[in-house]
Formats: sequence, structure tokens, C-alpha cells
Amino acid sequence: TTFQDGGEEVEEGAVYNVTLKKVQIQQAANKGARWLGGEGDQLPPEHTVRQYETSKIRAIKAGTLEKLVENLLTAFGDADFSYISIFLSTYRAFASTKAVLELLLDRFGNLETLSHVEVANLNSFESEIVLRAEIASVLRAWLDQCSEDFREPPDHTCLLKLLDYLRNNMPNSDMESKVQNLLKQFQNQEAEAVDGLCSTSSSDLVDGEELEISNPEEFSSFQDHVVAEQLTYMDVMLFKKVVPYHCLGSIWSQRDKKENKNLAPTVRATITQFNAVTKCVVSTVLGTKELKIQQRAKIIEKWIHIAHECRILKNFSSLRAIISALQSNSIYRLKTTWMCVSKDILLMYEELSEIFSDHDNYLTSRELLMKEATSKFANLDSSEKENQKKSQKRLQLQKNKGVMQGTVPYLGTFLTDLIMLDTALQDYVEGGLINFEKRRREFEVIAQIKLLQSSCNSYCLIPDQKFIQWFRSQRHLTEEESYKLSREVEAAADTHVLSPKSQKSMVKRISTLFLGTDVITPPKEQPPKVSPLGGSSGESTDSASVSSCEFSHSETEDVCVTPISSPEDPLKKGYDSDKGSIGSVFDKCSGSDKCSILDKASGCDSGFVPDKGSSSMPCISSKVHPVYNRQSGGTCIIRVSMDGIKDSVYKSILITNQDRIPDVTQRALLKHNLEPDAVEDYELVQVISEDKELVFPRDANVFYGMNSHVNFDFILRKKA
Repeated sequence: TTFQDGGEEVEEGAVYNVTLKKVQIQQAANKGARWLGGEGDQLPPEHTVRQYETSKIRAIKAGTLEKLVENLLTAFGDADFSYISIFLSTYRAFASTKAVLELLLDRFGNLETLSHVEVANLNSFESEIVLRAEIASVLRAWLDQCSEDFREPPDHTCLLKLLDYLRNNMPNSDMESKVQNLLKQFQNQEAEAVDGLCSTSSSDLVDGEELEISNPEEFSSFQDHVVAEQLTYMDVMLFKKVVPYHCLGSIWSQRDKKENKNLAPTVRATITQFNAVTKCVVSTVLGTKELKIQQRAKIIEKWIHIAHECRILKNFSSLRAIISALQSNSIYRLKTTWMCVSKDILLMYEELSEIFSDHDNYLTSRELLMKEATSKFANLDSSEKENQKKSQKRLQLQKNKGVMQGTVPYLGTFLTDLIMLDTALQDYVEGGLINFEKRRREFEVIAQIKLLQSSCNSYCLIPDQKFIQWFRSQRHLTEEESYKLSREVEAAADTHVLSPKSQKSMVKRISTLFLGTDVITPPKEQPPKVSPLGGSSGESTDSASVSSCEFSHSETEDVCVTPISSPEDPLKKGYDSDKGSIGSVFDKCSGSDKCSILDKASGCDSGFVPDKGSSSMPCISSKVHPVYNRQSGGTCIIRVSMDGIKDSVYKSILITNQDRIPDVTQRALLKHNLEPDAVEDYELVQVISEDKELVFPRDANVFYGMNSHVNFDFILRKKA
């Protein structure tokens, strides 16, 4: 089979890509060989005749909504066999379920409203039966692949419309029964949800029970593999419920707007679980001040073992959550405690951390995920012999059980990719046609999510109610609390009997392990500054907290993990951080428009975390520091001053390749203590030279639109 580009075909309201497919359909004996009684497949090439057939594949590239819906009925005839799946997985980015259903049923499903020409255009359909069969095929695929599209409580308007159509056109069919069952299922689930909300508290605790800091003895009573299995069980249940279209960049990026507080609930649920794991690690390590150094080190070792068990179970979500927590500043800074962690376990920790290295856009974790996505068991390699033996032994126990494993991914990787696609590709092309090529690219990511969801059916895990109850009853420390406890614990540990020589040796060992070969004695640490919520500090120079691992800000509070390096690190001066807490593994947005999960444990893919105010803060890897006058890793720092104000002091603002003019303008106004709602009254201008400046259009991307060859100096000017 060979393929050849056939160019484009343009119709009214649609543009198609054409590919010519040449296929060998027969290899027969030539005339002389047939006379001798030879068969084509038994003769050498010179005695055979090959016959080929060339077929045309038409794939819609762009079109109006009406054309895209019409193509659902003709795609099979055009040999575009994946079109229906792609459309159903991505149409929510440009249309509603109601709009598509009305076109499909009212416009094309009702032959009385179609002209003879239109019917003929639908792949030369000559009968009502054939057309209805095509519509039935599309509806069946819709119900099978994307039944959640019809969940519209309490009325379920679209589902009732579909049911009415089936009763009139396909009475007593299997599909009619399926729609009736789906409607009952939705109604029952809603009733159960209401009953559950009334009968249980939001924290799922028994009456009178309060959240508590972890009891070390109780935590130690759980076996490592049991903890990993239970975390995996919870992750699997949530990941299987993720609705793929919730992950689309154009949808997920809108989640922080006030009117969208209930948007993408299935993705939010995975975020909540990820953060709960991360906070549980912090509370178990720091929650009890009375612990001895060796006891606290044992808890860290236990979490590393649990992370390793998660790796064996191919649970990359909880694995990353645990690694992120151990890399948080409040735990990382416990130098004396880390000295008591055994060398073998430290090496295991280093290997697990390398999985999420930000090198080459997280190439290691991406390759590993693709390699193990549908494999029966994890592929474990270790550079340390003792760890290799333990890994293989545990893996063999898993294999002996005879149960295959699925794969739970770190969802942030996919959300980041979809955000990047949404930002990079236009929604519409020339003529106002919907850019369906963009949706094909998005479907490549969505298909991976669906494949992994399917693989999760291989897990056979039983919930342990004792552990789950313990896990949900943990009181999570705020960042301030964890940092304060960390300082108190380390101060107490410093009084422990440790010779200066051994302490210096162990600090060097730890520093080399986490920071590389260049060991720098860290400056004296100070607690992170937290400015008043919702306002800027008013300082003329800005500094930012940089997160080495991330938590999502929840509905009740913003949680931040401060950097491995000291807040006094001079590299951080000039960062934009008037705003309290930052650093959220899952919550990232450019202003209030473009958002995604931050894809980083040892680094950050490119992201923002909204603070309590209306502006947002980028989360930057501790390895790649943004600086003034240089674009690096999709981020840079610009200086913005106010035009027309005498002696106006510039403000440093950190931007990423997601930021557009309204976002940057709003943050600049906040920095200058002006009303942020006045965005429409100002324009952003880059100063090129004394007599030249660059004025940005309303919705321009600042990062890509700016002149990177001159100083990153900007003026905020009131429009004439």
C-alpha cells in the first residue's frame, strides 16, 4: 500500500484534504504461466501480473458546524474512518450537545426537510432506510463513547429529545431501550448524590470526629504495599471517571472563572486526590514534633518505599505526589533527618525522582508512560544492585498473583499538552470555518487518555476501609504551619549529638544527591513572606517564591510549597510575587484565561497559579530561573511602568508563553495599586527606542509578540 498527497478539495462551507491510496488487490499468473497451470502466488515476480486499485480518502480539514455534522454521515464513505470518534471527543470545544443533536436529528434526520439534491449529496443515499441507518450508527457511537454529554440535570433535555426521536423513527429498538436505561441511571445517580449530601458531612467523617494530625504509630502499622495499593485504588476510581473532553485546553482553561466553578468536575476530583496525597506526606513527617530524628527518618524511608510500590503498580499519579512532597522545602530542609536515611533508600529516591526530570519536556516520564501504557507489568531497572533485587522480588510477587496491572498516569502531562495545542493552533481559519485539523491533533492526546482509562480495568484492588478512613481523617498542614514545624524540628535536631565533621559530610552527600555535583552552602533560611491577601505589597522591587514541587489551591485555601533554595537566593530577586502563596501542581492559568495542570515535580512545564486576588503567579522550576531581558523555558520577566505619572516606578512581572494582553494589563494595574477592572481603558506598549515603540493588539500573546532583542521595558498607557 502506498499513499500520495492529492491536495485539497474546496466545497461551500468545507475544505477537505485528499489522499490517494494505492493498494495491490491481486497478484495473478501471466498468460504463459496460466497456460502451464501455474498459480500467481507460487511463481517468481517475472511470471506474475500485479493489479492495483487507487482509492480516494477525503478528510475534512475545516468547515462550518453544519458541514462537520453532515460529515458524520458521509465520513465512512470518504474512508475517513476515525472522524466520528474525533468529532465526538472534541466537538464540545466549539459547539454544544444541543446544537449538534438538533442538526443531526432535525436537519438531517428528517427527510421531509431535505431536498432531493441534499439527499443525493449524502453519499448518494437513495432511501430513507439507508439515511436512518447512518444516523443510528452515529447515535450508537455517541451513546457508547460519550454518554456523559447527555447528563444535564435535572431536565436532561437532549436525552429526552433523542428518546422522542427514537420512539418516532425507531420504535422498540435496542437503542431506545438503551436511552431509557441511561436516563434512569442518571436520575438514580442524582438522587443518590442528594441523599449522600444530606446524610454525610463534607469531610466524610463520623459524627463528632475531627480531623487529626497523623499518629506515627498508626501510620507505621500500615504495610508499604497496602498503602500503595489503596492510593492506587483511589486514583484508579477517579481516573476512570475522567470525562476526556473536560481535559481540552479550551474547556479546562476556563475553570477559574466565577461562572465556571463547577466546570470539569472529574478533573478537579483527580486534582483533589493528588493534593491530599501530597499533604498527607507532609503531615506524617512534620505533624509530631516529639519524634526523634531516627523516627522521622524512618517515616521518610517509609514514604520512599511506598513510592517504589506505586512504581511497581504503575501508579504515576501518587508516585509523583509523594516525590513532590518529599522535595518540598519544609521536608527537604530537614538536613539532620535526611542524614539518618540509609544510602540504599536515598539512591532509590533519586532514581524515582529522575522519572519526572524536566529534561527535554519530561521526556523520561513520557517515554516510560508510552512503554508501559498497555504492558502487563512494570519494567523496573535500577542502577543499584540491592534495589534491583528488591524490585524484582516484589515484581515477581505481583506476577505470581496472575493479575495484570493497568497504568495510572500523571494527568498533568496531558492537560499541559492540550493547553499548548489550544494556545498554538487557531480555532477558526479563513472564511470563519472551524479548524478541524486542530481537533485531530487534540484527539491524539485524548486517545491516549482513553487508552489508559481502558487499561485501568485490569486492576483488581479491594478497598481497605481502615486505611481509607485514616487517610481522609488527616488534618493537612498549611504551608506556614509546615514551614514553622520544619524550623522547630530542625532546631531541635541541631542539639542532637552530631560531630561537625559527620554533619558536614552528610550535608555534602545530600546536597550532591539533590542538587548535582556543584555543592553550595545554603544561606541562612527565613520563613517565606506572605503578603496580605488580595493586594500588592506596594514595594518598588518584587521578589517571588519559586516552587520545587506543587500543590493545587483548593476551594478553601491556597497551598504552596516553597523552594529548595533559600528565600534569600539572589536569583529570585526581580520575580513577581506580591501575592502570597503560589505553587500548585494542578492549577495553572495565564491570568484567568488559559489554564492547565502544572507539569512538574522537579521542574515546571509552564504554568500559573491564581492567588487570592485576581492576578496570577507563575510556577517556575528551581532549575530554570526566569531573568530580566531573556526568554527562557517559556517564561521571562518584564518591567512595566505607568505612562503620564511622574517618577513612575516600574514593576517586575513574570509572564509565560500563555499570557495575553488582558492578563498582563490586569496584573500590572494591580501592581501599581490601580483598579484591575479598568483593563479596557489601557494599552500595553513596549519601548523599542527613544522614538520607537511597539503597541500590542487587544488579544496578542505578549511572550511571542514582544521584541526580544531590546530591553523588556513596557509602558501601561491610558487609551485616548
